[in-house]
Amino acid sequence: MLQEAVVKARSARRSGASGQTMMIMREAMGAAVDRSGRKFKVIIAFLIVALVGVSGWAVWRGQSLGSELDRVDLRIGQIELELGSSSDQERVHALIRELSDYQQRALAIERDLLYKLGSRSREQDFIEEEIRRLMSDLGAEQYSIPTEFRDQVEVHVNRFRGPDRINVERALIQERDKLELIRGLLEKGNLPPDLAYMVLVETAFRLKSVSPAGAAGPWQFVPATARAYGLTVNDQVDERFDIPKSTAAACKYIRHLILDFGTGSSVMLALAAYNFGPARIKRVIRSVEDPIRQRSFWYLYRSRALPKETREYVPRLVAAILIGRNPDRFGFG
Repeated sequence: MLQEAVVKARSARRSGASGQTMMIMREAMGAAVDRSGRKFKVIIAFLIVALVGVSGWAVWRGQSLGSELDRVDLRIGQIELELGSSSDQERVHALIRELSDYQQRALAIERDLLYKLGSRSREQDFIEEEIRRLMSDLGAEQYSIPTEFRDQVEVHVNRFRGPDRINVERALIQERDKLELIRGLLEKGNLPPDLAYMVLVETAFRLKSVSPAGAAGPWQFVPATARAYGLTVNDQVDERFDIPKSTAAACKYIRHLILDFGTGSSVMLALAAYNFGPARIKRVIRSVEDPIRQRSFWYLYRSRALPKETREYVPRLVAAILIGRNPDRFGFG
């Protein structure tokens, strides 16, 4: 087009109309812009069609992944129901292996970007999401959480909101300064500050509590354990009731339990051991034939190797932590 304009301009000059050069060039530029504009419109239209096509495929793929996850979750639920009723150890081990495979597939789907895009509007259970977030913070497995465990956490959340509400209010309101002191001491000891809610579960924040078995103070130490971790317990002095000193001892004890039970589910096993005793938890671990899975808290929970008291204690603690993290969400604002 520019070449044509130059030819026209030269022809005009030869004919004596040299003043038309600028007009010819403006016309050529206008035609060039108009033609380019039509090309850009075609390109933009093509891109829009392509974008709509890709977006439609992404939505379809995300929904397909969501449907697949529903099927996987359904099978996980069926396996867990069978685990709850089976007494055949070989069948239990086979079911747990199958369960692990399904859990890995479910985790892979959840990590898929297209699933996240396709399920953005899908309602997620708040408690389940908070449990997973807590497990991530504690370094425990997030997807292998048994349905029964999640259900128990919800049961305890509702108890804390109902008949046990006064205990939570005592911790979050009346004894808030002591709760924050304990949280600070735990954090200073390089432990998760949310473990302060163990005091709520152990004593309902009645910090002078003494159990029938002789456990005392906010951390419910028996005399032998208290002395082993540096506390003075005699007829004249009982440092189990001293919040800073007993919390420092609890930090040492919990850290020892975590190191004793290794990595992965170590925090969860440590919590179980705090309730049931490390020696007895080790006996439970040794009773499991599979040496790879025997140190998995979730495996022990699913196979019901843990005693009922401990199977209640850990979800109750998790429920207390969830409320402590989200007091407004659970009506404690």
